[in-house]
Amino acid sequence: MPMILYIHGFASCGKGNKSQLLKAHFGAQNVIAPDLPPSPIDAIAMIEELLQSNPIDLLIGSSLGGYYATCLAEKYRMKAILINPSTQPWETLAAYTGWQKRFCDDEVFEFKPVYLEQLKMLQTAPEHGRYLLLLQSEDEVLDYTKAQSLYNTHKIIVEYGGNHRFENLDEYLSMIEKFLK
Repeated sequence: MPMILYIHGFASCGKGNKSQLLKAHFGAQNVIAPDLPPSPIDAIAMIEELLQSNPIDLLIGSSLGGYYATCLAEKYRMKAILINPSTQPWETLAAYTGWQKRFCDDEVFEFKPVYLEQLKMLQTAPEHGRYLLLLQSEDEVLDYTKAQSLYNTHKIIVEYGGNHRFENLDEYLSMIEKFLK
């Protein structure tokens, strides 16, 4: 069975709804979903360690996790599914510097201004990876047209309506399976 690495978004964690859905569908032993540190450099380092120690076939990233998945899919020329991905997190997360709470467990963390610089340094164009984008037009956090434009040479599904959380991911599990093959 293929191995999936799920990369959560900002202020989330590895045991959120999407990772639980993926584990239920693909098997808990086939989905790795770590809790990432708030520092982008540390998060990328953690994900790279997982890539080097596990035979990962697919990255799935949501929001900020989609940005990280792009960085790594480019470096390692991998397949990645991006769910409402962030394309300019140094801009969209600027208002969130300071102390924050994770959505999944209310754990407090600090999102430092230097992290915005780290995010900008990680920017890469989606040229060498193979991508499937799942976008929802009513994303209240990110403008879906930015991702649509940036990844315009890749497979893009735009569902009209929805929200940033992409709560109906279960309707796309068969598409994820096909993309894995």
